[in-house]
Amino acid sequence: MAGYAMDTHKKLHEHISALADGELSDSERELAFAALDTPEGQAAWRAYHLTGDVLRSTADGAPSDAFSARLAAALAAEPAYGVVPEEAAAAFILP
Repeated sequence: MAGYAMDTHKKLHEHISALADGELSDSERELAFAALDTPEGQAAWRAYHLTGDVLRSTADGAPSDAFSARLAAALAAEPAYGVVPEEAAAAFILP
């Protein structure tokens, strides 16, 4: 019986994955929607979409231009900290 449950579980995940990819046939769509009514099905849906988002992101792993611009603006807004002269820093080092 456990094998049947695993097969059903696997099949439901395959249906959710195919639905997320837009590749599910009309006849199987009702089963996928039923699976999405469960917490596990909703978690699978989010995981498949996250996986798709990652796969569609930049191949070299570089941040997007929008992210880089937001990061640069945030760094520019940070207060500037002065560099402590070496002599002053030496005063803080314990013997």
